[in-house]
Amino acid sequence: MHRELKMMATEPPPGVSAWPKDENKIHELEAVIQGPPDTVYENGFFHLNVTIPTRYPFEPPSVQFSTPIYHPNIDSSGRICLDTLNMPPKGAWKPSLNISTVLSTIRLLLEHPNPDDGLMTDITQEYKHNRELFDAKARKSVEAHAKRGSRAEARAGGAEPAASQEERSVEDDHELATAGKRKSRLGLVSSSKSKIAKQV
Repeated sequence: MHRELKMMATEPPPGVSAWPKDENKIHELEAVIQGPPDTVYENGFFHLNVTIPTRYPFEPPSVQFSTPIYHPNIDSSGRICLDTLNMPPKGAWKPSLNISTVLSTIRLLLEHPNPDDGLMTDITQEYKHNRELFDAKARKSVEAHAKRGSRAEARAGGAEPAASQEERSVEDDHELATAGKRKSRLGLVSSSKSKIAKQV
């Protein structure tokens, strides 16, 4: 786990960041995913809670959105319908996967929802049969909950300075990647980085 967090710090995936909520509890993480460009989630910053089980990587992490999001595969409690987050035979988790891969896969789900495995029936039907209405509602949700300065976004990340710092890292990383100049960004708060460096 220490190695994964170190990799997230030095080589974070585009639009993704994660760090321990408490430097003494590295199995409880907070993550931020930036909405993919050219989607209804663009410019949104979505906070997630990540819990690493004792048997990881032989069991998948538990991942849940804390920022509300209007999506066919994510329910109102933030639970995610994604094969990667479940054990076989129903799921597709395998020990070779890691936190970085999981968060990148969730970001891909924002870009490409899976209406054939919808978790929210009404939203799934909208996505399939009335895309214009779905898009409008999803953008409205982003404006209300996931934009910087929104009331819900402030509750999710504004109370912790580190979270705001990580959001800036995610956004800057995304902008550099778009320009072809992407550089590694710090994905952990400074105190967590120091602790991990000593233990690795």
